[in-house]
Amino acid sequence: MGDPALSRRGFLAASAAAGLSMTALSACGGGSDGGSSGTTTIEWWNISTTQPTKDVWAGLAKQFEAQNPKVKIKIVQLENDAYKSKMTALTASGKLPDIFHTWGGGVLRQQVDAGLVEDLTERTKEWGDGLLPVAREPYLLDEKAYGVPFDIGMIGFWYNKALFKQAGISAPPTTWSGFLDAVRKLKAAGIIPLALAGKEKWPGMYYWAYLAMRTAGVDALRTAGDDKDFTGDGFVQAGQHLQDLVDLQPFQKGFLGAAYSSPTGQAAAVGNGKAAMELMGQWAPVVEADAGKGLGANLGFFPFPAVDGGKGVITEVFGGGGGHALRKDAPQAAVDFLKFFATAATDTELVKKTGVLPVVPAAESAIADPNIKAVQAQLKAATGFQLYLDQAYAPALGQEVNDSVAALIAGSKSPQQVTESITKVAKEEQ
Repeated sequence: MGDPALSRRGFLAASAAAGLSMTALSACGGGSDGGSSGTTTIEWWNISTTQPTKDVWAGLAKQFEAQNPKVKIKIVQLENDAYKSKMTALTASGKLPDIFHTWGGGVLRQQVDAGLVEDLTERTKEWGDGLLPVAREPYLLDEKAYGVPFDIGMIGFWYNKALFKQAGISAPPTTWSGFLDAVRKLKAAGIIPLALAGKEKWPGMYYWAYLAMRTAGVDALRTAGDDKDFTGDGFVQAGQHLQDLVDLQPFQKGFLGAAYSSPTGQAAAVGNGKAAMELMGQWAPVVEADAGKGLGANLGFFPFPAVDGGKGVITEVFGGGGGHALRKDAPQAAVDFLKFFATAATDTELVKKTGVLPVVPAAESAIADPNIKAVQAQLKAATGFQLYLDQAYAPALGQEVNDSVAALIAGSKSPQQVTESITKVAKEEQ
């Protein structure tokens, strides 16, 4: 998850890459009244391209339209990377959609600083304050609310219990050395240990980010972002630990060109039983079942292991959730839709049908999946939380983290060079 720099040059390149015409750009942020009919059309941009979420969300839009006959929701759904490219271009153009997906953090801050995002503090206070506090945090900037969460979760390992058993692994590893041993056992049994979408970069970033949290500690990532310096020993060690994993050649054949949610990508490799594990967020089971067959009762979850001698602990979690923000001066109908999306009834439907973790406390009882319960238990017991690095930091810095870690995994950058490249971009952003 990351975005290129929002310089004019970056904007033009991103526009070309995303195939955007200026007509398409000017079509955003309409929220326009439909002439004499008095109908307000709201454009809703999201990344829910996989089933069943895609149809569930379309159904919710129809429900809202039925309750609000003078409002029409126009849905624009884009895959993760395509979405981020287009949003980068739209941010540079100064025109954002009425309602748009956000992960919060530094990317949202840049849009807020550009004066493009509606301050929702007062407009959502009456119902927004009742949402889960950890879910709201990424969208609170300077104590003002600029987004409303619909999901919260964490990154962890999703694994195939049958393949673990086949390889003689009796329990999920709790230490990094134990994890590397498990990888070796899986390889010895002729099983692909890990699936990775190397083409998309952000899934690889999760490994380095977690290892940095485990070696340097969760506070070190925030300090490094503030100080614009990622060259500390803990960060170099994180890269060395990742290098140790890469040296075992744990990923599926052709992983550097693999996408995440395609029929031949990371999620499908796990969902079809071809690879034993993936490091992914709480949405993994749904995407595994959509891209592949899904593992059913054979799917398990465990937190990212602790690193021996590291400053971090296994209860510090890395992740985030999804939220919605509104363009500046979006119509009241857009606020009404966010309120509808954050009701207990809607959240319960999302939990039951799409496997998200609830952000409305009243919807907690709807969790049926034992793996989702396991994720929620980890989140509730968390002693520290770090937002995705490519969202926590400014877009150019987040992109550099993704690019540098991808280069390490591909064998073209050393652990030290990763920290130097990230630091260089961090200093340039000052």
